[in-house]
Amino acid sequence: MKFKKIPVVIEAFQMTEATRMDNSEWPEWLHRAWQKDEGDEGALFRQNMDAAMPDLLCIWTLEGIHLVNWGDWIIQGVKGELYPCKPDIFEMTYQLE
Repeated sequence: MKFKKIPVVIEAFQMTEATRMDNSEWPEWLHRAWQKDEGDEGALFRQNMDAAMPDLLCIWTLEGIHLVNWGDWIIQGVKGELYPCKPDIFEMTYQLE
């Protein structure tokens, strides 16, 4: 059988070295994730507290902890869950509404 994905609207933000250091453009949902404790589902946190800035981030997703690399999109799903997405997959899957 074949299936077609149901069209849904998501919110996403592309993490770069510049946006890592200047969070003024972060959406509110990403700020909320940053304020969570590292062990909480949906938390956004530093990968290595000893790393030089700008440092990479991690997200606590429904599937566990995932690294956010530069250029990755952070997606807020339909139930408010967060997860990273590689730029090429994002481009093939989503379009600007």
